[in-house]
Amino acid sequence: MNVELFIPCFVDQLYVETARNTVKVLEKAGCNVIYNPDQTCCGQPAYNAGYWDDAKKVGSKFLNDFSGQNYIVSPSASCTGMVRNAYNDLFFNTAIHNKCRSIQSNIYELSEFLINVLHKDYFGAELEGVAVYHDSCSGLRECKIKSEPRKLLEKVHGLELVEMKDQEVCCGFGGTFAVKFEGISAAMAEQKVNNAMATGAEYIISTDVSCLMQIQGYIDAHNLPLKTMHLADVLTSGWIEEPIF
Repeated sequence: MNVELFIPCFVDQLYVETARNTVKVLEKAGCNVIYNPDQTCCGQPAYNAGYWDDAKKVGSKFLNDFSGQNYIVSPSASCTGMVRNAYNDLFFNTAIHNKCRSIQSNIYELSEFLINVLHKDYFGAELEGVAVYHDSCSGLRECKIKSEPRKLLEKVHGLELVEMKDQEVCCGFGGTFAVKFEGISAAMAEQKVNNAMATGAEYIISTDVSCLMQIQGYIDAHNLPLKTMHLADVLTSGWIEEPIF
């Protein structure tokens, strides 16, 4: 199966290893991964800030960067949700409406693609410890992802997955929200971290690196014994890499 890879700008610039691990997981699942290096952003920052004309320009390029003929997989529920939902506002009844609809029907976040399309949940990962899964707002509310990442994490050797209080409450990132309302954002991150620590968790795992950056920032600032990990990084943990000669 040919799969086109969408690496959001956030991942490309700050979490390169997560992008690489996404490729590794997809290839282990039997996919031929196609990556267009000309891809950039889906337009979400401009869209959320109210600059819809600018978002439309960026979104138009995004639609041209993918064929619309293959599945598109991304390690970001946030950006996947942007394309699936907000593009209705930007491209409805336009000249590229049909191309947009084709892209929207083919784009998937990593965990839902593995579980709902490929029907694969085991990748031989090993990670010792206790973990909680953070439901990102975009993953839960825009992409309707709930059980998929949990099914994958339950098959990771050595990992005990537990639920924390207020599981579905926002971590406080929200894009520019974290900048405009710094105090509220920090308090929300504090609540999320405290709830995770109350379970005895050593890891906080999610499908969105934006949430993980927000949470890790609070952890680092207070020198707490917690670590955030993206799902793709967990699914490749403990793998024995083939030697390169």
